[in-house]
Amino acid sequence: MIPIKYLTAEEAVKNIKPGNRVFIHGSAATPAHLIEALQRRHWELKNIEFISITTLGNVDFNNPVHHQSFFFNSLFVSANTRAVVNSDYGDYVPIFLSQIPQLIKSGKLSVDVAMIQVSPPDAHGFCSLGTSVDIARAVVDNAKHIIAMVNPLMPRTHGDGFVHASKINSMVWHETALPEVDYSLNAKSATVAIGKNIASLVEDGATLQVGIGAIPDQVLKNLGHLKNLGLHTEMLSDGVIPLIENGVINNSQKKLNRGKSVTSFMVGTRKLYDFVNDNPAVRVMDIGYVNDTSIIRQNQKVTAINSALELDLTGQVCADSLGTYQYSGIGGQMDFIHGASLSEGGKPIIALPSITSGGASRIVPFLKEGAGVVTTRGHIHWVVTEFGIVDLFGKSLKQRARALISIAHPNHRENLEKAFCERFGSYNRPAITGISDRIFHP
Repeated sequence: MIPIKYLTAEEAVKNIKPGNRVFIHGSAATPAHLIEALQRRHWELKNIEFISITTLGNVDFNNPVHHQSFFFNSLFVSANTRAVVNSDYGDYVPIFLSQIPQLIKSGKLSVDVAMIQVSPPDAHGFCSLGTSVDIARAVVDNAKHIIAMVNPLMPRTHGDGFVHASKINSMVWHETALPEVDYSLNAKSATVAIGKNIASLVEDGATLQVGIGAIPDQVLKNLGHLKNLGLHTEMLSDGVIPLIENGVINNSQKKLNRGKSVTSFMVGTRKLYDFVNDNPAVRVMDIGYVNDTSIIRQNQKVTAINSALELDLTGQVCADSLGTYQYSGIGGQMDFIHGASLSEGGKPIIALPSITSGGASRIVPFLKEGAGVVTTRGHIHWVVTEFGIVDLFGKSLKQRARALISIAHPNHRENLEKAFCERFGSYNRPAITGISDRIFHP
């Protein structure tokens, strides 16, 4: 193995110059130690552009002291970047997660410096990108300079995440616990009900894609009676562990990567990070592969579960913004919604609580002004709330509006019916299109 000289974080970030575009490794691999060292140099730096997808940890990206030095151009907005992205010192790039590697490889979004977090080199000199291969694979292959925080607590994962130490320009040894998120805590009654409703749609032999959050976690808790499930998902959380250990998820029916659970990044607790460590049954792969619709569709019965902030009566899904306020990002929702719809027996699912924490309806006559449409009404299929399940595929505007009203919160159905009448005429007059309604209520 090549000899390795470890630098301090302060020494390593001296390689970052004014005007550089700097990639920040995301999710549980966010290299907070390197970011903070770079921020301490703010007084001597100008025009540094950060790019990243989701970042975790207590890093302050919106400190006014840093505004004249750093600009955050986010590819997916997270809690610790939301404020700066919605300010004069940040911005957001709307893009499918699957196409970010293409953007980087083409040079349209070239990277001067990549700040990543990796596992220690093995006997052959290979480090692992660990919990987050996602877009980091393309970045590492194309960045002009790589700074790696080497953390012995970063799991060594199998798949596309191996990086030889000789390819890394600066290495910083720093042992620190990875950020942890437990989605199983304090689940609300609506979330529990939505989880059960979605689980009723999952069939034996289905290939699962589960997004981030409490709803997917609740779905997974209700799948223990099924057989021969597969896993091909952009994101992995703790909820899959018991299903894999009990043989419910065995990937035996998948057409691609049979016997392997496929993901691109993971966020969870230490239990998850230990579970994937050196586990050949879990493949952590380039997001350009995992989220490619031509790959997704090859597996059978792909059941894709994604969330929404707001849904209008025609089936337009807003999942990334609250009006003009950028809340998250497009991410991989459309990759999997479309991929699942092309899969034999696939079920693309949008799940959302019927009301916000303040009691407002999430099913609305019109999206808020400035809201982004992530999933179009041409792509929408299944919609699930705590009040039921509807399939909008092939339905007319009037049919789908009635269907959505039926699973809205009862306190808001009357107002939604009035909105229907204002737009379409009598609510009670049926729309005859020859396509039967499929509305299910628990």
